[in-house]
Amino acid sequence: MQILRSVPDAATSPVALTIGNFDGVHLGHQAMLAKLRAAAKARGLPACVMTFEPHPREFFAPDQAPVRLTALREKLELLAGHGVERVQICRFDFALAQVTAQEFIERILVRGLGVRWLQVGDDFRFGARRAGDINLLKAHAARHDYVVEAMATVTLDGERVSSTAVRDALAAGDVARAGRLLGRPYSISGRVVQGDQLGRELGFPTANVQMKHNRPPLTGIFAVRFVRSSGASLCGVASLGVRPTVKADGAAPVLEVYIIDFKEEIYGEHVRVEFLHKFRDEAKYQDLDTLRQQIARDVEDAKKFFSRHSGEQGTKR
Repeated sequence: MQILRSVPDAATSPVALTIGNFDGVHLGHQAMLAKLRAAAKARGLPACVMTFEPHPREFFAPDQAPVRLTALREKLELLAGHGVERVQICRFDFALAQVTAQEFIERILVRGLGVRWLQVGDDFRFGARRAGDINLLKAHAARHDYVVEAMATVTLDGERVSSTAVRDALAAGDVARAGRLLGRPYSISGRVVQGDQLGRELGFPTANVQMKHNRPPLTGIFAVRFVRSSGASLCGVASLGVRPTVKADGAAPVLEVYIIDFKEEIYGEHVRVEFLHKFRDEAKYQDLDTLRQQIARDVEDAKKFFSRHSGEQGTKR
């Protein structure tokens, strides 16, 4: 997949394009991507996605922006897995925020990207002060020789599939619901880095997975699938949060995974942690011995979970 971080002055070839933030790449996004691939194939065009970094709401109101479901690398990996051939990453900054809707169409979509087929969500807004919408795109379509199609809302069990719905499910600890909206288990990817070695001291050495953002959409203790860069899938129990027993208030959240029956050193490896079931919220314990006892119970709960779901989860070494 080709990744472009600036819009050229003139397109070298036309594209089929869809635009969005694609946070989480959930079932609604996947329906958009399927439609994009079909349109691109029918027209002999590359399937291209335009997305924004950072999210516009992170730029305008960082304290009020929604938590991210996926870091940029994770999002790009998911888009590639759904057949996207080219991703145009538009840096959202003050200059882009000032681009008028008319200029966005003429300079970016038409001249810069050579759009011939365009798909947007039915609530898509663009340009300075969000002045542009799908009706404006359609009004300019004939003049600039492109076709515009709207993506209808995708629902699941009567609920609109959206990044917000996924965030709400994760915040409530309903990882199964989040997984159904995503079409896969919710996951966090990152590199295994060295931590403070507390898990080793307590008898439960953990893989500390580096996160790109300090506001994860879920916290607590979970049964997880730990997927290595080789594709090997291992069973584990994860703690995601601020570790209140050993850290002061305001500490950054940490993702630690105790991998069951595993003793290899994997520092530096890029891994994926898939969240399968939530056992409990974080808690503050009176001392490390009490914490150790609770971790032991969590590990036993995880073993029982995987025993009950062995046919569904699978473990490959």
